[in-house]
Amino acid sequence: MARAMLEYSKTVLRKVSFDAKLFLKELKKAVTRLLPEEIEELKLWLKQFVTDKPELQEGLLYLRA
Repeated sequence: MARAMLEYSKTVLRKVSFDAKLFLKELKKAVTRLLPEEIEELKLWLKQFVTDKPELQEGLLYLRA
């Protein structure tokens, strides 16, 4: 079940990536719902996902905090 939440979070983040504010809001929600090891996996995915999307890279800063 927990794995499903990680995949769901990735799907939501992909779908809202057109809007940086909405992306950050959904990223914050995802972090509150995921387990620590899933957050680490989300960080790795996020680094790859925002490589060519500079407007979304603020999310990386949020996860480092």
